[in-house]
Amino acid sequence: MAIERLEAKQLYHAAELEKLTSKSTKELAPIDEIVGQERAQKAVEFAMSIKEKGYNIYAIGQNGLGKRTMILRYLSRHQHDTDALFDWCYVANFDDIRTPKVLKLPVGVGSRLRQDIEKLMTKLVQALPLAFDNEMYYSRADKLKNQLAQKQEAELESISHEAKEQGISLTITTQGDYQFVAMNGEELHTEESFDALSKKEQEAFSDKIDELEIKLRKMVRHLTEWEESYSEKIKKLNDDVTLDVITHFIKQLKIDYNEHSEIKTYLTELQKDIVENADIFLEESNEQAEIATASLDKKLPRRYKVNVLVSRPDSEFPIVVEENPNYHSLFGYIETATFKGTVFTDFSLIRAGSLHKANGGVLMMDAQKVLEQPYVWDGLKRALRSRQMSFTSLEKEVTLTGAVSLDPEPIPLDVKIILFGDYRTYQLLQHYDPEFRELFRVTADFEDEMKRTSDSELQYARFIASVVHDSNMLHCDRKAIARIIEHSSRISGDQFKLSLHSAHIANLLRESNYVAKQANSNMIRASHVEEALSNQELRVNRLRDSVMEGFINGTTLLRTSGSAIGQVNALSVLATSEYMFGAPNRITATTCYGDGDVIDIERSVDLGGSIHSKGVMILTAYLSSVFGKTARVPLTTTITFEQSYGGVDGDSASMAEFCAVVSAFAKQPNRQDIAITGSMNQFGEAQPIGGVNEKIEGFFDVCMIKGRSNEQGVIIPRSNQHNLMLRPDIVKAVERGEFNIWAIDHVTEAIELFTGKQAGVASEEGSYPIDSIFGIAQAKLNALRK
Repeated sequence: MAIERLEAKQLYHAAELEKLTSKSTKELAPIDEIVGQERAQKAVEFAMSIKEKGYNIYAIGQNGLGKRTMILRYLSRHQHDTDALFDWCYVANFDDIRTPKVLKLPVGVGSRLRQDIEKLMTKLVQALPLAFDNEMYYSRADKLKNQLAQKQEAELESISHEAKEQGISLTITTQGDYQFVAMNGEELHTEESFDALSKKEQEAFSDKIDELEIKLRKMVRHLTEWEESYSEKIKKLNDDVTLDVITHFIKQLKIDYNEHSEIKTYLTELQKDIVENADIFLEESNEQAEIATASLDKKLPRRYKVNVLVSRPDSEFPIVVEENPNYHSLFGYIETATFKGTVFTDFSLIRAGSLHKANGGVLMMDAQKVLEQPYVWDGLKRALRSRQMSFTSLEKEVTLTGAVSLDPEPIPLDVKIILFGDYRTYQLLQHYDPEFRELFRVTADFEDEMKRTSDSELQYARFIASVVHDSNMLHCDRKAIARIIEHSSRISGDQFKLSLHSAHIANLLRESNYVAKQANSNMIRASHVEEALSNQELRVNRLRDSVMEGFINGTTLLRTSGSAIGQVNALSVLATSEYMFGAPNRITATTCYGDGDVIDIERSVDLGGSIHSKGVMILTAYLSSVFGKTARVPLTTTITFEQSYGGVDGDSASMAEFCAVVSAFAKQPNRQDIAITGSMNQFGEAQPIGGVNEKIEGFFDVCMIKGRSNEQGVIIPRSNQHNLMLRPDIVKAVERGEFNIWAIDHVTEAIELFTGKQAGVASEEGSYPIDSIFGIAQAKLNALRK
């Protein structure tokens, strides 16, 4: 079979856009689904429809595939069940202030309740002091006070009268204590006058005083009881006044929130607590306001605030992207404030995290960032397992101290977690964390590329339109769309596939939009896309220019004309993190008398990788099958990459190395105006390799530097033909017959192209035709054996 020289149309798959009827993206409807990701989209749909625990999503794929953008677009454009959406509020637990209560309220009710309670407190702050500062309250309080005073006076008067009848006076000491003193007529006895009395008279006075003191103590007990009764009556009066005021104001609230049993219960408890703690509103000092100022709050009693943790003014499905998933940003935290040198906290300082904000919806995070932050992964698993969120402070988790803090009531959790990560992170989690599979049961595996058909080209055009619409760019005309699709094929490295690396396509569109605007164009055209691509390459191709400079000034030895024995131009790919380009290398082979070994210099000096070494072993095996079936090959062969000072890996040079070795065996020269790339198996069959476009372009550029001729060209494996998406200048050169690309199935075809002679087919005895390359080599080997 004749060796095939590829035609120009086989080197580039132009986008015909058969099914695209519109002239630009302006008339093209943006896509509302995940382009080319049917498998991943079905996984997301499945997970979103399952409400049971554990059906969270791990989205696998390389960075730049647009996993997040695609899922966001899908979620935002599809209907979701919003029945699980609520407002979440924390209020004081009046029975135990350390354990705040949580209120689960319908959407929008939380903020309204907070405003209503604030209005209520504002009114009470003004109304309660006024209720206690008026004549009616004073008269009622004075009446109770007068009643107590009258009782006290009457009782004292009775005892005083009784004592006076017995010649004893009831006096009050300077310390305020009651004291009985014997009287001397109308005067009180002095110590001298009392001592002058007879012993009998003194004893009589003492007995009377003892009896009176017993009565006095009994009266004092009565006085205490009356004072307690008075205090209770005053408290009841105060409670009645407070209750009258608060009932007046809270009555309408209870009517307004009649449908919400949790709020009605809270309002009842609130009313009871205000009645019991009315002093908060009556304190003359402004301590409450000072405390509120210390924690940046309104100057209202903090005990009666409503802390709206999550408020949803509308029923929009919550989709939260957490860029920095540390412990506090994810699980929330309890703030502290400083007041007069003391650190304090309360329920109004509880703050929501991303999990609270996403409750009832979706929370998206980068898996690697989650795993990098201390305690976050364990906390996330704990929340997903228990399906509730507790405000356990990180300090309590990591220290042994038992600092006093709040212990708020946990909030039920109903959320879908979507983690984005690469395949390696996924494998590590599966291998090392047995809980991972239970909590992330759905895997959304994102493709790197999609098949290129007329239908997928239309879908890709709509994807381009969606990027244009979302970023408010100039619209792309039909040729610009076609050029972007062709470039996408080039990125994927296949004529019949399209790259799904959406970040790259979006960047290209942004740069094309910039070029078009600089040119004052009203639309992005193919020329603007070409210029943007050239600009991108110019920014990152410094290494390529440096390598090519070696061919220009002659420091890198390479011939692109003539012929040489044991010498072949091979093709390799060099790459940075942003750019990949091809460059030719000279491979040489020398022989000497020996045992048939093939010495790989790269391997011997530890510059050759394991895959390269495997390729050399394979070509050695094929070499032995060609020339060593009846006797050992009496030559030792040494092969190397000339002027290669870095590592070499990959097997894409194995066909080139074989052609160099056969040339050295047969002493037949190889053409130097041809380069070859491709690996081979033990039967000499050509196998596909990577970077075929870059390799061909690299040799073409070197030929331009060294001098062009119409016989120059590149040999590639036929299985790489579908990978060809070459530069326009090379396609035109092939079309004009000024450059050649041959596709081969077997290494013997390459030998024929290099030498101009048939490789040769062995007879049954194992001999090759004398005029073939293998025959010439065999004859020389036989002469050496003799």
